[in-house]
Amino acid sequence: MFFILSKIGGFFALPSDIAATLAALGVVLLFTRFKRSGRALAAIGVVLLIVAGLTPLGNALMLPLEQRFPPCDASHGAPTGMIVLGGAIGPEVSAARGTPALNEAAERITTAVALARQYPAARIIYSGGNASLVLAGGIEADYAADLFESLGIPRGRIETERRSRNTIENAEFSKAMAAPKPGERWLLVTSAYHMPRAIGAFRRAGFAVEACPVDWRTRGPIDLALFFESVSVGLIRTDTAIHEWIGLAAYWLSGRSSDLFPAP
Repeated sequence: MFFILSKIGGFFALPSDIAATLAALGVVLLFTRFKRSGRALAAIGVVLLIVAGLTPLGNALMLPLEQRFPPCDASHGAPTGMIVLGGAIGPEVSAARGTPALNEAAERITTAVALARQYPAARIIYSGGNASLVLAGGIEADYAADLFESLGIPRGRIETERRSRNTIENAEFSKAMAAPKPGERWLLVTSAYHMPRAIGAFRRAGFAVEACPVDWRTRGPIDLALFFESVSVGLIRTDTAIHEWIGLAAYWLSGRSSDLFPAP
């Protein structure tokens, strides 16, 4: 139930969806006796699209998420294993095309491959099923295993967790598969902006992991003064950041995260 509610609620919480809904409703009202309200709603929708799509708002919301955890520290030595969170492969497109279809989070895969080569004895667990509420498609972890093998990592090293649909299930199912023992060191590989929520979920599940953030979307504080060149790019950045902040709050309020804003 939490998964379904989070998917539905997430749609109506994103700035792009809110702006489009307000603008569309406003246009419809223009043809009724509520023209004045229609003009107001349409104007609000357009302003929201401009603010969320062109101003540095998206970067301002994204930066604290990405800065929360530092990069991996190689001086800590070889880990027991790594948990690689899904989200880098589109299972529906992969199923339709018959080949792994990577998206902009592909660094989750490339970094994991580099770590696998650096630490040949480390276990590799790829956690990702199919998070779609509507579309039917393949299982992301299956395509990840194919991709790792094509990049030179023996298929026998890849342990696939195929059931998870969200970060909570990533944590619970990965822990069950890893069966971590006292003294073991496990890395968690996911996008930097997603790391706070992921760490909170893993801590709540009782799985101590070390953050290994990848896939940064901002360069740093310098991007706080950056206006986007297109509304679409800015909206994606703002929507992604808002999604994470709402996710952090929802996980904490529902008892599914150790903290509101987990830190190292």
